[in-house]
Amino acid sequence: MNRTMISVKGGRVLLLSCLFTYILIFNGCCDNSITLGSLVEEMKDREALSYFPEDDQRHQQFSSYNRASVAPDREGWYANFDMSHFIRVETHQGRREFVLLDTDGPGAIVRWWMTFYRAQNGILRVYVDHDPDPVLEAAPRELLSGTLLAMPPLAVSVQEGAVLGEEGRDYDHNFYVPLPFSSHCKVTYENDSLVLQHDLEGTYIEEGYYWPDVFYNIGCRLYKAPVRVESVTREALVKARPRLDEAGRFLEAREVQSNLEEAFKQLLLPGDSVMITLQKERCAINFIGIELEAMDMPQALRSVVLKASFDGYQTIWAPVGDFFGTGYSLNPHQTWMNYRDRAGRMGSLWVMPFRDSCQLVFTNYCDNPVNLEGVVGLKKYRWNDRSMYFGTSWHQYHRIDSRDEHGAPFDLNFVNIVGKGRYVGDQLTLYNRTYHWWGEGDEKIFVDGEVFPSSFGTGSEDYFGYSFARPEPFSHPFVCQPEGTGNTGRGLTVNARHRSLDAIPFHSSISANIELWHWANVPVDVALTAYWYVRPPFETNIVPDPRDVRVPIPRVNKSKAE
Repeated sequence: MNRTMISVKGGRVLLLSCLFTYILIFNGCCDNSITLGSLVEEMKDREALSYFPEDDQRHQQFSSYNRASVAPDREGWYANFDMSHFIRVETHQGRREFVLLDTDGPGAIVRWWMTFYRAQNGILRVYVDHDPDPVLEAAPRELLSGTLLAMPPLAVSVQEGAVLGEEGRDYDHNFYVPLPFSSHCKVTYENDSLVLQHDLEGTYIEEGYYWPDVFYNIGCRLYKAPVRVESVTREALVKARPRLDEAGRFLEAREVQSNLEEAFKQLLLPGDSVMITLQKERCAINFIGIELEAMDMPQALRSVVLKASFDGYQTIWAPVGDFFGTGYSLNPHQTWMNYRDRAGRMGSLWVMPFRDSCQLVFTNYCDNPVNLEGVVGLKKYRWNDRSMYFGTSWHQYHRIDSRDEHGAPFDLNFVNIVGKGRYVGDQLTLYNRTYHWWGEGDEKIFVDGEVFPSSFGTGSEDYFGYSFARPEPFSHPFVCQPEGTGNTGRGLTVNARHRSLDAIPFHSSISANIELWHWANVPVDVALTAYWYVRPPFETNIVPDPRDVRVPIPRVNKSKAE
């Protein structure tokens, strides 16, 4: 029905058309309600991350973290055994169900990771809007990484086929099919083998800790503003299967369409820079591709730095290796946001909008010359009052002791930001000097001055989508491990996580942290990269320091006295 027809027919038809429009909106036919389909489309849209959400939303993670962790100034803040802790235990129709998630809506489950140790033969159930019958009911391997609802990469074990090692350890499960709900959602796990763990005297080892082990992180998007969310149903999931499979194929591709391209090529002597200045109104960078050629490629990946400013705001300062997701590993990887291919070409697919101009500067802090060749892709961008600038912060803890002065773990900071924006990903590049496992540490992300973090994890590798310190490399649209040698031996580990539907909005501040919880007391090198969008005015606590990128990277083949 168009405006010309209404104006010709007169006021009576206008009244009827308004009534018809109201009926359509009430029934969800022509409104902007949030549905399974709309969330899938948003997940595929890199540009959507650059706008602050118009519906007031927040991110909340439900996990099996150790409930002894109560506050930073109290004992237990670094407690391990982050598994088999549940909200409560319920009985339904004679069966015992452990509650993993229980929250009021409107909202949606947007990311789900899970693994087990001898406790994988149970049943997961998802209850929506207080319906006593679950909308989903299946074994973890069927629901989370099987083909029940979607094909990989939306339901996948990112290290499928890796050697499991100790008997009883299950694969990790990564699940990205969004599950919207209008008023309430609850997730339970039924497994009759779970019992409270106690010592020989009958005292519980950990209050509320069950055995065998169940690890889980479930991310929810919760809406504060009055929005209409169409709850997921079994019928909707069946109907959405072709769209989900197409979305999976789309997320595994890396093609982008740029309207304009700016190429550059330069031999960078030590201390030299090349600058690319772009004067274009209401545009966005949607691709940066580079190739490096150097005598020492790993060092060049650490010592060649990208600095970027948008409309005069400097928001990016990072080594190219970490910015493009490879650290100083030469291994290939591919995510939804960046990649390094087998030929050594690196690409960034983050959308970086600006109103009038932007400036990219590549500087060589190496002791040797570096050949740099690249291209910047641009596209038109719809700039409005919700648009944000893209940022990347980087800093390094060089040869930091893995225990504090009291012999305890401690928190490392990705970044603190004061302002309004979205946290969209991070990367950890770590050199381990022993065969002991380094990654027991939990992520802790505080939003808008929270006393307790709305994201409290269960282990570093869990945060990055895998489990049990497995060293095998993997690539997934939202998590990857280009190099995992340092998980089980002396060497390098590179872990990355990128966010789409599970991006974290913040209105006034965010503090993203991860524990350094190492099984040995040894010096380690840890470089932390954070990806975010922000609106001016803003402040970050990470101050670029060229001395950090000039430090020679550690080498696996050096002497034991390293």
